[in-house]
Amino acid sequence: MLTRDFDYDLPAESIAQQPAPRGESRLLVLDREGLDRHQRVHDLPRLLQPGDLLVLNDTRVIPARLYGRRAGIGDGEHGGKIEILLTEKINEHDWDALVKPGRRARPGTVISFEGLTAEIIEKDPSGRHRLRFSEPVEPHLDRLGHVPLPPYIHRPDDTADRERYQTVYARQPGAIAAPTAGLHFSEDLLEEIRAAGIETATVTLHVGLGTFKPVTAERIADHRMERERWEIPESTAEAIRRTHARGGRVVAVGTTVVRTLESAAIAGGGEIAAGSGSTELFITPGFQFQVVDALMTNFHLPQSTLLMLVSAFAGRERVLAAYAEAVREGYRFYSYGDAMLVERRA
Repeated sequence: MLTRDFDYDLPAESIAQQPAPRGESRLLVLDREGLDRHQRVHDLPRLLQPGDLLVLNDTRVIPARLYGRRAGIGDGEHGGKIEILLTEKINEHDWDALVKPGRRARPGTVISFEGLTAEIIEKDPSGRHRLRFSEPVEPHLDRLGHVPLPPYIHRPDDTADRERYQTVYARQPGAIAAPTAGLHFSEDLLEEIRAAGIETATVTLHVGLGTFKPVTAERIADHRMERERWEIPESTAEAIRRTHARGGRVVAVGTTVVRTLESAAIAGGGEIAAGSGSTELFITPGFQFQVVDALMTNFHLPQSTLLMLVSAFAGRERVLAAYAEAVREGYRFYSYGDAMLVERRA
């Protein structure tokens, strides 16, 4: 298949710049043919079924965007400000990162922050940089770091984003982007869901470049995902086995949960076992799902790996038709936007 097969038209005004209150976003339900498809996230307790299992990604977004200056150089044409997006921790002092402007970020360049420096020690052909900090950077992130909002949110991050660009169940620091389907849930809504006879469980996938790296290849088969780390606790593995044994559905909250569970199933020969690992799984139409039965997810960018995953899960034409309907109906798109709930296409 071609990357352009996953294109669609989206007006700029459809891209959400601010989040709705948790639970209040709209929810397009794809399995309600002939019924009212247009619901709200707070309707989930009655849209899901007793005996279902809702699986959440408990990764926590770190304030991974840093702004510094080339050490000893002012704002002249040969120096100035440097922007860093931390992407993966290598060891206590070293991180992989994206650096802008890249032309000024050569090996040997030292970047200064308030009370901290970082030296660029390597730059690979793709433009990725490896930085060595003068001391561990994590204790400085709350003071120096900024919430890494996506580039289609055309405003600086603010204090409210520290809380709102984070799920209420975020526990494991390490993501550089939020698992955005989870942003819709409040503690009260989760309690209502559990009271309706629906279990909840967590996995961890630290959202990194693999989730939002753009597809530049003409054929989707030529795209390669970036590695992302995941972990599944024993309680979640057991909950999945128990759910399928009783005929319930495993409902993934977000594409990151889908990739975690399906990666683990591939590694386990169809069985989900507790453990950790990393995945470069690229799910496209034709993929054979083994674990996930239903998916709640936001609306994704044209030609993105996330849209391809949802199309593999629910059918490309069906999904693109739903996206066109969402545009007509005034849904809000992307990270701070509305959501959809869909059952797996058999």
